[in-house]
Amino acid sequence: MRLLAVAMVRLAARLLPGEMREWGQAMRHEVAAIGDGGAALRFAFGCLGFASGRAILAGAGARPRRTAAVCAVVATASGLAYLAIAGAPLRYIQMNLAALIVGLAVAAVLAPRLRAMAGAAGAALLLLLALPLGVSVNGATRWLALGGVIVQPSLMLVPLATLGFARERNGVTAAAMIVLAGVLAAQPDRAMAGALAAAMLVMALRRFGAWSAAALAAAAAAFLVTMLRPDTQPAMPYVDRIIGSSFAVHPLAGVAVIGGLAVMLLPAVLGWRAGPRDRDLHVVFGAVWIAIILAAALGDYPTPLVGYGGSAIIGYALSLAGLPGKRARGGVAASDLPPRRPASESGTAAERRWWQGRRRTVPITPC
Repeated sequence: MRLLAVAMVRLAARLLPGEMREWGQAMRHEVAAIGDGGAALRFAFGCLGFASGRAILAGAGARPRRTAAVCAVVATASGLAYLAIAGAPLRYIQMNLAALIVGLAVAAVLAPRLRAMAGAAGAALLLLLALPLGVSVNGATRWLALGGVIVQPSLMLVPLATLGFARERNGVTAAAMIVLAGVLAAQPDRAMAGALAAAMLVMALRRFGAWSAAALAAAAAAFLVTMLRPDTQPAMPYVDRIIGSSFAVHPLAGVAVIGGLAVMLLPAVLGWRAGPRDRDLHVVFGAVWIAIILAAALGDYPTPLVGYGGSAIIGYALSLAGLPGKRARGGVAASDLPPRRPASESGTAAERRWWQGRRRTVPITPC
């Protein structure tokens, strides 16, 4: 617990803005002075909550992807605190931490290069190829063995694929959603089929059309198939049913689990409040992860981020690539804002030329 407390305080110090660096130093000194490991962890958890709140509010609305990355770090750290308090093996903590690092690194590389259609179609194709290679347990084939690690491809790829469909609805992305639905029904994977159906439902409610209707019909049919097929997968410790049992382990463990799950959904709430621009993306993001959390609360399904399992952490991190990277002031795209003042010219002259160019290229519609 001592090492985890020190790591959490260091993370909290890095999340604080520059003018609060002295606060970070005080946090590190304080946690080093606390003799009891449990008390040090409680103090570190409070510091992380304070620092993450400052970081999230500082980027809320302006940098959705960066805000979501902070939420991923905080939620995973909350899960590490739960695992440490519950006495989980050290390798569980190491696996979750490694999954967070890998997921954020891949998302950082993927985000600037990912097109919506490529993301949705690629995720569907990977899931389709993984189906015959999957590991079967109790009649379900939803896992894939990569070396000595067992991963769940649907949990890693479905959230990103749904965001691709939310960004660009056409025949290619709709076909990708239909393929995803078929794969999830064949596995079967009730939780992810429900998440896909939830995402397609909110998309159909917001922007109904032929492609949205086709995707919703396929997702609903897949979810119905998984409901009719029995799921005999037993609950696993530190993975399933931890939402209700965490408070029995320790009150702080329960707070860590509930707080981590709430932080996971913050990007959707903040994106909705920021304005109508890219609201579809944030609604779908929230619908997918709410459905996954509900599945974990109601059945024997992995609890995302706060429970043991790297697939959900990587899936959450990859879904950040589908969120907008930066939103300029007033919800206007950065490319539509006046240029910064060149060093060799006056700001007034530069802005005048920019506005003259806009009047020539952009028609003005009278109110």
